[in-house]
Amino acid sequence: MATQYEITGTTAKGIASSIEQGVVDGALVPGTALPPVRRLAERLGVSPGTVATTYKELRRRGIVMTHGRGGTVIAEAPAVASRRPPPVPDGVRDLAGGHPDPAFLPSALPSARLSPGIRSHRARPRLAGLEELAGGWYERDGVPSEHITFAQGALDCIARLLSVELTPGDAVAMEDPGYHHLLDLVPALGLRTVPVAVDDEGIRPDALRAALRSGVRAVVCSPRSQNPYGGWFTEERRAALLEVLDGTPEVLVIEDDHAADIAGVPLHSLTTGGLARWAQVRTVSKHLGTDLRWGALACDRTTLARHDGRLLLTSGWVSHVLQETVTRLMTDPETRALVDGARTACALRREALLTELSARGIAAHGASGMNVWVPVRDEAAVVNGLRTHGWWVAAGARFRLASAPGVRITTAGLAAADAGPLAADLAAVLGESQATYGG
Repeated sequence: MATQYEITGTTAKGIASSIEQGVVDGALVPGTALPPVRRLAERLGVSPGTVATTYKELRRRGIVMTHGRGGTVIAEAPAVASRRPPPVPDGVRDLAGGHPDPAFLPSALPSARLSPGIRSHRARPRLAGLEELAGGWYERDGVPSEHITFAQGALDCIARLLSVELTPGDAVAMEDPGYHHLLDLVPALGLRTVPVAVDDEGIRPDALRAALRSGVRAVVCSPRSQNPYGGWFTEERRAALLEVLDGTPEVLVIEDDHAADIAGVPLHSLTTGGLARWAQVRTVSKHLGTDLRWGALACDRTTLARHDGRLLLTSGWVSHVLQETVTRLMTDPETRALVDGARTACALRREALLTELSARGIAAHGASGMNVWVPVRDEAAVVNGLRTHGWWVAAGARFRLASAPGVRITTAGLAAADAGPLAADLAAVLGESQATYGG
């Protein structure tokens, strides 16, 4: 254990708070070994049972992990220390944020009216007009729309689904590399993460089969625009995944189709394959604006009842002002034209970078969406090297569980004319890195 941090406390709650504070302050970094139960108990003058209770609670909350005889260590992504990106340095092009190009977002929001009087919307939580629009949104891509509800964005929705379906200690199959906020969310709910490898067609069937055999209770995946790898389900991959899922009716399959309107590829969804338990989450943040924290959920009947039952006990409903704003944007012809332009530009910019990288012999992945993943040997060397050339990209560490290193480049705001200079600079940096660290 790190000698510069002294654990204190005389109760399980106090000891847990001390360890949590050490993680928050950065004194206890991921992988730091905590003292064995009896040793810490002797040091603090408490019973071994008190320390055992402390470690159990910290495991439940995703702050520590226990590796049998290897002891208890701070988790790789402790729930109290999320994978926040570093600040963008001055004077560089930001290609790390994963955000859409503001040029294709509405410049002004339509006016919305506050509901008259002071009353609860629990009896009618969803505006009928937006519910109808959401149904058509899903039906456009063949997703069953019989049961639809709303949430405050994808993470809010997925968190609620996992919390009502699973209990602390249950396992969730997660994409690796995957969306860093989701990778933080699962341990924060007291759940275990089982990494599932991805390729250009999304999650791999062999990796999913292994995860199911390990006893996962839920699967969270992206059918397209996979973040950060860019994969998307082809018809063949969808069929292979459904074959793997056959015979596991108790497993909840959650699809995160967060960039449905700008993915640039067709949807081949697992939700159309007759699964017993399924859900697909969609949001408008990537094509209407990041401040619009609204999401739609299509799912089976049981999932709908459990989600809305928990929603009723917490926030109760999604703001009707927000719902009205989203409704007006979704039906506005000028906004629709912007979304069409964003979809076209996103594909052209992504393909331009992939072409320039390929011309220089650099392997990269980005079959859909707005991100390109470049495998590298040393993430820090590449990020810092590109910084000297005026580019800022995302190190892959915060997206990874067990997968190999890489960097993520967001191409949404990268003009096609800039793809060549960026690829040339990346080639130079990779050459310098290989010369420094060996081939």
